Amino acid sequence: MYIDTHCHLNFTDFDADRSLVIDNAVTQGIVSIIDVGTNVDSSRCAIELAYQYEQINAVVGIHPSEVKYADSNTMKKIANLAEESKVVGIGETGLDFYYTKDFMQKQKDFLVMHIQLAGMLNLPLIVHQRNSRDEIIEIFEKEKLPEKVVFHCFGGDNLLAEYCKIKGFYISFTGIITFKRSDDIKNICMNYPDDRIMAETDAPFLSPVPFRGKRNEPSRVRYVVEQMSDIKKQDRKNFCEKICSNSKRFFNI
Repeated sequence: MYIDTHCHLNFTDFDADRSLVIDNAVTQGIVSIIDVGTNVDSSRCAIELAYQYEQINAVVGIHPSEVKYADSNTMKKIANLAEESKVVGIGETGLDFYYTKDFMQKQKDFLVMHIQLAGMLNLPLIVHQRNSRDEIIEIFEKEKLPEKVVFHCFGGDNLLAEYCKIKGFYISFTGIITFKRSDDIKNICMNYPDDRIMAETDAPFLSPVPFRGKRNEPSRVRYVVEQMSDIKKQDRKNFCEKICSNSKRFFNI
């Protein structure tokens, strides 16, 4: 049994064969899929998919790269969507300064609004971080965070990993952990507490080896879990049960 804790089946990449991708995932033992929105439209699509397929639950929010298109009404729409029964988290939100630091303050403002919404609704917070470690830590030290926080697609350094460990945050690994040049991520996985790690695909991105370079999909989360178990030198079946239990506990599913 596997759970893909973060993917984007709502993206147009899956318009041609979305139902086949979902059916294939179920056939290959994926018992639950968390479909994550990046703006109002994709969040709404994630909810629609969640009602259509019992294996799918939705997360709603505004990706930091999308805040430049957002206005004062955007978070009100997200808050309304978050009331739907199949919404299990808020995000993905965060800070991304990889390409540009334009809209830096707007990204920070929206991150704070997501934190507050997650706290108000008692829902987990799903965090995206890229080239923004210090800025995110600064905000997190000022705000009252919800009970459960995950840094998805963890690509941070040891300092961020240690901060997450101290705070009791979850971190989630993608197909990156299967890449040859991912020793830093593998070491973080090896040293992070077993009860605070999860696996995801971030589909359609980051296909694991041996599918690297191809469109990713939820069925391939098993390759991430298996790599994690090998890194930690644990029995794959028992480790898979741990990761599945972590994921169910985090999203309350």
